[in-house]
Amino acid sequence: MTILQIMADSDAAQIRLRTADPEVIAAELAERGIVFDRWPTPPGLTAATTDEQILAHYDDRIGRLNADGRYRHIDLASLRPDDTDPEWPAKAAAARGKFLSEHRHAEDEVRFFAAGRGCFYLHLEPEVLAVVCEAGDLVSVPAGTRHWFDMGARPDFVAVRFFEEEDGWVGDFTGDEIGARFPTLDELVAA
Repeated sequence: MTILQIMADSDAAQIRLRTADPEVIAAELAERGIVFDRWPTPPGLTAATTDEQILAHYDDRIGRLNADGRYRHIDLASLRPDDTDPEWPAKAAAARGKFLSEHRHAEDEVRFFAAGRGCFYLHLEPEVLAVVCEAGDLVSVPAGTRHWFDMGARPDFVAVRFFEEEDGWVGDFTGDEIGARFPTLDELVAA
């Protein structure tokens, strides 16, 4: 389920809004300059679905989103559980840890979740917006927005990424440990 939870940036227990209503989510995010959209997901998307098949399925929508040619690099990022790999838990934990610290990017961070889930935490003083994205959700975090991302204790997602520059995903870390004071993706979903 897609969720938006807005909290005071000084105290995560001060919840100002929690909703799963896509229209309210879109309106609240738009009010803050953040794009949120929903795209239909294909039936039968599995771990065996190739990147090419996913991109082909969304070709029309990707084309409309990138009508001006702004995004020169469009690819997929995915992390799916692999219980056959004894090193998978360590690999997953390392991947998760990379993005749990607050950072910003020089360009917009645009993600469409084709499968699974992840949570963007947007630090927009005086609040933090936790946006739990699931299959079908598109979010565009404006350049320079302080944020962090949690893929959960058992990461499982496939996301289409849109970049202007090849290194557009590289974060500028703020050094602020704010993320450690807020509920994780797993805690938000369980609440």
